[in-house]
Amino acid sequence: MTKHYTLACLAFIALSACDQPAATTAPAATAEPAQTETQPTATGAVCWASKVVPAEYGYVMGQVQVVQAERAADGRVVTPPVYRNQPVPKVVKPRSEIRFQTPCPDQQTPQFIATLQRALFARGYYKGRINGQMDKPTRDAILHYQQRQGLNSDQLSMDTARDLGVLAILIPPKSDQ
Repeated sequence: MTKHYTLACLAFIALSACDQPAATTAPAATAEPAQTETQPTATGAVCWASKVVPAEYGYVMGQVQVVQAERAADGRVVTPPVYRNQPVPKVVKPRSEIRFQTPCPDQQTPQFIATLQRALFARGYYKGRINGQMDKPTRDAILHYQQRQGLNSDQLSMDTARDLGVLAILIPPKSDQ
């Protein structure tokens, strides 16, 4: 019986070695939309956006036990376990959250958004109508512009708004010394 058991185990290992995944990385999960929070201050309100970036998974070669060890009543190992090499999932990049300052909703008037659309259009990122609405083409243009700056979000950041010239850059007055 042990001979037949061993042959069955070897056949199982040989057959199961054929079903290895072709891809070396798992498909990327879509990130959650950015959430905005407002913090009142003495000079007005400051708004922050936060966006959860899902973990990224890949595969590394590892050993997986396919047949458990056979033990005697006294605990002795009669037949050792059988392992095989196969790709196993591994976290390549852990889940994270990005947080950045953003113009508050009350600042994002139709005139502000139309100015933003014109600024993105002038730089070749926006192809839609200048309609003063934060629609999908506008968000796509913001995303593409900000990705080049290292921010992977379609939520407008204060830095991007200032860089595009749609928000004033406040420079503190020089003190007389």
